Amino acid sequence: MSQPKRSDDEALLAKIRALPPERVAEVEDFVDFLRLRDEEQRLTHAATKLSEAAFAKVWDHPDDADYDRL
Repeated sequence: MSQPKRSDDEALLAKIRALPPERVAEVEDFVDFLRLRDEEQRLTHAATKLSEAAFAKVWDHPDDADYDRL
């Protein structure tokens, strides 16, 4: 993900500052949700990569070759 331009940052901050406090809290909750979702996706991807070697023996087993052709 690319970094936003400084003017984009300022425009976003101006919009947030114009919101009532309860809406700012909602924006903060949403930002937290997005960050958590991204972190969970990174962890899932990392766990998948780490498990590939362990599962390779099962996935590449000759007895399961018939299922590979399905």
